[in-house]
Amino acid sequence: MFNLCMEANKLYAQLEKDFITPAMSDEWATHMTEVQDFISNNFKERSMGVVCDFAQEITRVYCAVFPEQSVMNKIIADDTHNALLFVHHPSIWDIRQAPRVFQQMNRELLGEFKRRRIAIYNLHVPLDNFGPYSTSGTLAEALGIKVGKACSPYFGGLAGVIGTTKCKTTAELGILFEKAVGHPVKRYDYGNGKILNGGVVIVAGGGNEVDYLKEAFDMGVNTVITGISSRNPHSEKEHVYEEQNGINVLGGTHYSTEKFACEKMCHYFTKLGLQSEFVAGVPVLEDM
Repeated sequence: MFNLCMEANKLYAQLEKDFITPAMSDEWATHMTEVQDFISNNFKERSMGVVCDFAQEITRVYCAVFPEQSVMNKIIADDTHNALLFVHHPSIWDIRQAPRVFQQMNRELLGEFKRRRIAIYNLHVPLDNFGPYSTSGTLAEALGIKVGKACSPYFGGLAGVIGTTKCKTTAELGILFEKAVGHPVKRYDYGNGKILNGGVVIVAGGGNEVDYLKEAFDMGVNTVITGISSRNPHSEKEHVYEEQNGINVLGGTHYSTEKFACEKMCHYFTKLGLQSEFVAGVPVLEDM
């Protein structure tokens, strides 16, 4: 059974209790000056939690990876009031706009959200952090990879997982990856496409970082799954390290590797008695 509604502050307190720890930090607010007049003071201080405090009660929840215009328009088209948009990121990723890869929410749509009392809540680091709803953990689950432990320190959390796959090669794993995300993925077979001892490190989203690659190498793992894997001036040092150390990399876009966590968050809100649905976005294939 669904509750008719839930006090917004009660829902925020529950999310805080279940996901956020004092060790966590983030830095979104400093880059969101274009929409700062819509942002809550608490978010300006912490860059997590309630982004836009527009509602006093919540009757339903929408979950999305990014607050894209199509996502916000869909919610408005539902003629929704007294609702919550839960997002993994409070800004919109688009590598095609580099060096400014994060774009801000549409001000006109934010104004409409405010009129309709549709709040926006963000868990970035807390949702990346290892747990039942984490981005890397849910991606591992979608790929049938058995998780061993958490890894990859990130802003006070652990954003990655190390696990094992039955696949022997990245070609096999790539087929599973493509089936899970619903579009082609990219393989960089710097380790000749062979997966050593079935070991895989998964860091969803932007996990192609030298520190994480070194961690994988030190653990004897030569295959990494992430979202953003494209070879460009920004990521050249990572690809050089991978080439030199024989590390295979599979990329499946920022959006697609993190959508599973947001889909699963619908179950979290349902358990609280709130109607919830996932609003799909569009993967940026140039990420790979």
